[in-house]
Amino acid sequence: MIARRSLLAAPWLAPLAARAQGEAWPARPVRIVIAYPPGGSTDVLARTLAEKLAAAIPGATFVVENRPGGAAVVGTLAVAQAAPDGHTLALGNNQTHAANAAMVRDLPYRPVEDFAPIGRLAEVHHALVVPAASPARSLAELAARGREGGGLSYASSGIGSASHVIAESFVRREGLTATHIPYRGGAAAVTDTVAGRVDFFVSTWPQVVALVQDGRLRALGIGAPQRLPEFPDLPTFAEAGAPYMAVDAWFGLWAPARTPAPVIERLSAALPPILTSPEMQERLRRLGFSAAPLPAPEFAAFQRAEVARWEELVALTGVRIEN
Repeated sequence: MIARRSLLAAPWLAPLAARAQGEAWPARPVRIVIAYPPGGSTDVLARTLAEKLAAAIPGATFVVENRPGGAAVVGTLAVAQAAPDGHTLALGNNQTHAANAAMVRDLPYRPVEDFAPIGRLAEVHHALVVPAASPARSLAELAARGREGGGLSYASSGIGSASHVIAESFVRREGLTATHIPYRGGAAAVTDTVAGRVDFFVSTWPQVVALVQDGRLRALGIGAPQRLPEFPDLPTFAEAGAPYMAVDAWFGLWAPARTPAPVIERLSAALPPILTSPEMQERLRRLGFSAAPLPAPEFAAFQRAEVARWEELVALTGVRIEN
C-alpha cells in the first residue's frame, strides 16, 4: 500500500492528473457573463456565439447570463472573482477590458492581469444616428444646431461607455452645447432616440442598422474606413469631417486568470473555425459585425495596446467614472 501511494504521488504523474482534469471539462453548463442588459451588441454576439460553441464542443452547454451595472464593472468583476475552472467566461469588449482601466477610478479588477484571454471575436463600427424627424441631414448641420442657443441632448449606453466618449469628443471638438443623458444599456438609448426624446446617439452599428433600414432612424456618419456597400449614401466620419470619431468597438472572450491551460486551448481552438465559416460571417455581417478572430497570444498583445489607446481618449474627453 505504501509503495502504491508513493507511486501515485510521483511528480511525473502530475501532468497526467492535470490532463485528466482538463478532459473532464465541462462538468456542468458554462456561463458566458455579459456585463450589459439584453438587446445590445455584446448580448447579441454572445447568444450567437453560445449556440455555435455548443455545436463545436460535444457535450458542452453554454448559457448567457446578463449582469449589468456600474459601467460594466459588476458583471466583469463577477468573472474575475469566479472559480478558474472554465465554467465561467466573460464576453466583453473595449470598455470592459480596455477603457475602464483608464476611466474608472479604483477599478476593482485588473482588465489584463485578472483574466486569461481566449480570443478576439469581432469588431463593429460606431455610427451617429438621429431621430427620423430630426432636421439634421449631416454632421455639419447637427453641429450647427449644437452651436445655437438651446443646444442638443445626446444619449449614451452609460456613463463612460464608448458611445459616451465618442459623442463627447464630437461635442468638445466642435464646440457644441449638449446635455448628456446616460441610459442603462444601448437598447434603452435606441428606444428614446427613435422616439425623439434625444437629439442624437452614437451607437454600435448592429444596434441600429435595422432601424436605419426601415427609416425610424437616420445615420449621419459611420466609423468605417470606407462606405458600406449596403449604404452607399452614408458617409464615413472622415468624409463628414470628424475622423476622430472613428473608434471601433471590439469583442473578445476571457476566462478568469489561472484557468487551466487545456481549457483555454480547447476554447481558443474552437473559435477560428466558427468565426471564419461562411455561414457565421454572413450571419455576423447581417447583424452589423465583422469577424475579427485573434488567437490568445496575439489577442493579449492587442488588448494591452488598446488599454494605452483608451488612456489617450480619456485624457482628451475628461470622462471619468467614480466607482
